[in-house]
Amino acid sequence: MAKDSLSIVDERTQISYEIPIQSGTIRAMDLRKIKTGPEDFGLMTYDPAFMNTASCQSAITFIDGDKGILRYRGYPIEQLAEQCSFLEVAYLILNGELPTAAELAEFVTNITYHTMLHETTKKFLEGFRYDAHPMGMFISTVAALSTVYPESRKVQDPEVRRLQIYRLIGKVATIAAYTYRHSLGYPYIYPDNELSYTENFMNMLWKMVESKYQANKVLARALDILFILHADHEQNCSKCHAGGRQLAGRSFRGHGGRCGSTIRSSSRRRQ
Repeated sequence: MAKDSLSIVDERTQISYEIPIQSGTIRAMDLRKIKTGPEDFGLMTYDPAFMNTASCQSAITFIDGDKGILRYRGYPIEQLAEQCSFLEVAYLILNGELPTAAELAEFVTNITYHTMLHETTKKFLEGFRYDAHPMGMFISTVAALSTVYPESRKVQDPEVRRLQIYRLIGKVATIAAYTYRHSLGYPYIYPDNELSYTENFMNMLWKMVESKYQANKVLARALDILFILHADHEQNCSKCHAGGRQLAGRSFRGHGGRCGSTIRSSSRRRQ
């Protein structure tokens, strides 16, 4: 009977090793026992940019880019993109199942309630140079939220974590829109909570002098699908290498951890 293990012969010492295989992976620490002698530290893995390294087991997202497969919580992306809104998918990722109508209404209300930025945060944004890069502004402002909401450091409290999730989903669209308008020298537009999440983002991006922004429904739906496609990054470098999971594992405060993930996502350099 075949064993779920990997047999390795160290040609330096002619010693054989059995490395267990679990879910198609081996533990990097199991390689440490392969040594040339008592003073040898043992083998280590070298994998720049996490090209073939998993940092955890995920029940959230499965992706196989070569085969064109993307699933959130087991649901194929084609089904979600056709039948769901971005906030429905966000609920699915957070809670493991799609929401009922009542659950979705409550979730949308909680997100919508937190779209506004504190005026001091808006002034913080106004302090950037006219030619500041929008991503640098975005990263700095997300990190600055930890000073507005100091309780966010209580990452072990489930209620506090849930509140920070609502705040982040609600406010990142506002922050992103403000950084865009800052780069153009346009005044900031406050959120319009009568609009959907995506329509409100478009409102904050593109509203000019009209009293009420009317979003193009086709464009709004296309943008909503784009948000769905990027709702979770699985275990790529922005999520793992220098991002959320490592920082979260160190009990890093929520907004700072999100900032770390964003920094990695914004980097054009890929090793």
